[in-house]
Amino acid sequence: MAKKDYESKTEELLQPIASACGVWIYDVEYVKEGSDWYLRAYIEKDGGVTIEDCETVSRALSDKLDEEDFISDNYILEVSSPGLGRRLTRDRHLENSIGMDVEIKLFEAIDDCKEYAGQLVSYDKENITIAGEDKEYTFVRKNIAVIKLALDF
Repeated sequence: MAKKDYESKTEELLQPIASACGVWIYDVEYVKEGSDWYLRAYIEKDGGVTIEDCETVSRALSDKLDEEDFISDNYILEVSSPGLGRRLTRDRHLENSIGMDVEIKLFEAIDDCKEYAGQLVSYDKENITIAGEDKEYTFVRKNIAVIKLALDF
């Protein structure tokens, strides 16, 4: 199975657990950091996710993953909130973030700049547009390394 298969199978197992716990799934990712694999489930709910929510979902998901046993690698399971500076990895994340301030990091610089910030204006299958201080910028999605909500303190 491939990384994406692990993520989609985990999300499928997580869906009824999330519903039963009164949370919804923000994202699931299976990533290697250093020598360790991590299976991360990000959950949300109105009013914010508590540690108890994460613990309840984590225990139920861990039991289901042990039962299904479809990931051959050793991995660390983490269940958490996506956080304030959350990454926008899916179209549904972008849709819910229209009009919000975002930060974009590119794989390759444009005019000696790899980082941009502005308000998310629009997106489609190929491009993402933000309104900066002085003008709008449109980026090809495949050239974007990371797009996340901007932290404003």
